[in-house]
Amino acid sequence: MSTADMDSIGLVELTERAALQARFDRKYLLPVALVPELLVDIAPQARILEIDGIRSFAYESIYFDTPAMTSYLLTAHRRRRRFKVRTRTYLDSAQCWLEVKLAGARGDTVKHRFPYLPEHGTTLAPGREFVDGILDQESIGRREQREFVPVLRTRYQRSTLYLPATDSRVTIDTDLTWQDDRAGLRLPTLAVIETKTSSVASRVDRLLWQRGHRPVRISKYATGLAALRPDLPAVPWRRTLRRHFTVPAQPTDLAILACAELATAS
Repeated sequence: MSTADMDSIGLVELTERAALQARFDRKYLLPVALVPELLVDIAPQARILEIDGIRSFAYESIYFDTPAMTSYLLTAHRRRRRFKVRTRTYLDSAQCWLEVKLAGARGDTVKHRFPYLPEHGTTLAPGREFVDGILDQESIGRREQREFVPVLRTRYQRSTLYLPATDSRVTIDTDLTWQDDRAGLRLPTLAVIETKTSSVASRVDRLLWQRGHRPVRISKYATGLAALRPDLPAVPWRRTLRRHFTVPAQPTDLAILACAELATAS
């Protein structure tokens, strides 16, 4: 079964019913070949996001960090006050957002968004006041000591499902690629399934558990960067890296181009 056979939901309705800016995320890694089988069981209780007839959307994210890798290291060492700063561009619609994600007090994730221009995707300059305001509010670092540079680019295809029974969402990411200023990585046979709920596990979580899949520790930013930079501490993702991530000996042409763009932006 494919997502083309599922009932659809529009973006406005999805946002009204399941915005989930504060949420609990559970992530799973599956072979892409197993996704159609999972969709067969999900489809009767789910609707798929559709915009202008499109059901699978191309995403690009640029992650920013300090020269000392503050954001990465806070996550690698599992500090309570963690954050990520990124721009996210929806390539099909050319819409862009500047986002700051924070680790919540209860282990949840809180996301703050600011509308952005796609041409500003590799710089924080137009949105620096927004970023500083969020981090100041959370007492994360001192404003005068914050210096951000683009560190990692990720791209992937995403399908988003809405589960009416729990007003929750499920995202399915494929065609995953990462590039930093040194190398690139592509995992075409892997899918990242992420459930986003207000608290309790969704039906999709339970289906995955029944099939022997358990949540894994993976962060598109931190795990991807750890795969590309073996010198960084990576204890939380060591098992995931060993089982699923392999960096090619030589970067691809696409990676070389993206690396050059990141280096120029910094």
